[in-house]
Amino acid sequence: MHEEYKEICSRLGHRVKVYSQMPARFEKAIGNPDGIVLFIGTVSHTMVATAVKKARQKSIPVLRCRNRSVASLVELLQRLEKSLLIYG
Repeated sequence: MHEEYKEICSRLGHRVKVYSQMPARFEKAIGNPDGIVLFIGTVSHTMVATAVKKARQKSIPVLRCRNRSVASLVELLQRLEKSLLIYG
């Protein structure tokens, strides 16, 4: 699913990184994406807390979803686009 998520995000014009597990030095690996999408049913609480903390520090929108489907990702990206229009 990683590659499919990346391809969809890229096609819609978004910079993304996809993680299903928390890598070493995750806080530094986040960088400055357009937003952070968390499929909360598949990642650890520590990973969510780290991502949210870094997002707050950098004013990066965080979108959370329980479902890992492609349709859910597209819906989240549409919400991200709306938030960027409002706040960007």
